[in-house]
Amino acid sequence: MNASLHLLHRLTTATVGIDAKIRESHPSTVVLGTERQGTGVVLESANLVLTVNYLTLGAQSLTVTTTRGASFQAAVVAQDFVSGLALLESNAVAKVGLSPRHSRELNPGNDVVVVASTGKSERRTADGLLASLGGFEANWEYSLERALAITTQSPGFGGAPICDAAGKVLGVTFLDTGEVGRFTIGIPVDHYLDHRDELLEHGRRVSRPARAWIGCFCYTVREHVVIAGVLPGGPAERGGLKAGDVVIDIDAQRISGRGELYRTLWDRRPGAQVELRVYRDKGIHAITLTTASAEEFFA
Repeated sequence: MNASLHLLHRLTTATVGIDAKIRESHPSTVVLGTERQGTGVVLESANLVLTVNYLTLGAQSLTVTTTRGASFQAAVVAQDFVSGLALLESNAVAKVGLSPRHSRELNPGNDVVVVASTGKSERRTADGLLASLGGFEANWEYSLERALAITTQSPGFGGAPICDAAGKVLGVTFLDTGEVGRFTIGIPVDHYLDHRDELLEHGRRVSRPARAWIGCFCYTVREHVVIAGVLPGGPAERGGLKAGDVVIDIDAQRISGRGELYRTLWDRRPGAQVELRVYRDKGIHAITLTTASAEEFFA
């Protein structure tokens, strides 16, 4: 897609750089550090900025910067731990924001353009195609039934708007996979469109029952889930789960893949006890964990 200069100007004007300073004591700093940079997109309300939630975890200050170099303080108004989106509010960021477009209107092969911050007022763009709208799961306790996979690598920091040929926001960049033809995974803007009212009223998704969470990183090898690591201070570490453990079952329910492990946990509520049988040191061990809420852990 050869985006016109007028379209690119409109997209870059509505795209902001985000600088986040994080409390040193916050548990997310172990993985994400105390200073984070990202991208956000100003939505049609002109004072709401859509971005990725990992930028905002534990933030003691958030600054958004326009292409003109003007900087404004921002505040978190909503965090969605299901989708990984966050909403910020900041006055006078842009006169006109961009309109969102639901993914149900899309098809693989649609043209897309990504506009990303590369630091303060600098922006870069990249054209590509929508490769797929399938599911996605990460090596932490996160998955999407419907994710945007695009053929181009994001040209800058995460949270960058993925837009269609008319300049409507389809989602924001989340993760670079490095896979040819499927370089970048994006979070669909659907999660904002479908839950906007409750996010703005409550600051989170209240219509969804709270999910159990244990704070682990894992991957699937030959229909077995292998623990790659545990988050310090999380339920998995406190319960004795270790890197290298191979999960056999949870509460006697056989686990043969990472997605199955996540779904089994999410069928339970925070505070529930679960028993994992794991293979470790040539033997099978039973480990009892008390699950928690990721939202409360990262509050």
